[in-house]
Amino acid sequence: MRYDLVIFDNDGVLVDSEPISNRLLAGFLTELGHPTTYEDSLRDYMGAALHRVHDLVLERTGRRLPEDFDDAFHQRVFAAFERDLEPVPGAAEVLGKLAADGVAYCVASSGSHERIRVGHRRTGLDRWFDDGRIFSAEDVGRGKPAPDLFLHAAARMGVAPDRCAVVEDSALGVRAAVAAGMDVFGFTAMTPPAVLDGASRLFADMGELTGLLAGAR
Repeated sequence: MRYDLVIFDNDGVLVDSEPISNRLLAGFLTELGHPTTYEDSLRDYMGAALHRVHDLVLERTGRRLPEDFDDAFHQRVFAAFERDLEPVPGAAEVLGKLAADGVAYCVASSGSHERIRVGHRRTGLDRWFDDGRIFSAEDVGRGKPAPDLFLHAAARMGVAPDRCAVVEDSALGVRAAVAAGMDVFGFTAMTPPAVLDGASRLFADMGELTGLLAGAR
């Protein structure tokens, strides 16, 4: 392994949550008078913290979302996760291989700590992540594409940014990792490769990742 730390995005990389959450987000925004399609949500919000939703709606319409928007949205998402969420195929095997090889890894997500934990419990990935391996945009105040979250995760894990590999599936996440000075492996299972411009490597099957990490650089 040529990296000292592998930092995983969560939604769409470890848990297959992007279709669920973006359909719910599009529907909720539409209910509130901000017509949004599923495709709009993927384009504008995939990989982002919820503050981006508030910011873009205010910028585009001059209207603020309700004060309870985040709580109401999370209630819908968590209920759907409990019914439908699955791990990304191959994610558990990658984590097992890294653990067996003694390679440090963690998750750094724009989602809240609660969202991460709910998803991991539902999918069984919680066995791979103790509290010291979970980082959220809540910890730094600014979500992706700012590099803050990835830099925070690397610092807490005791690894220099240039010794980190980030696994991402969103344009915002790739931009954040590049800004942090880290190599990025772009996961294209549901993201067109062109959207992940700036990634060091692209791959469509999680089973490819350990080989790519070992052979990079």
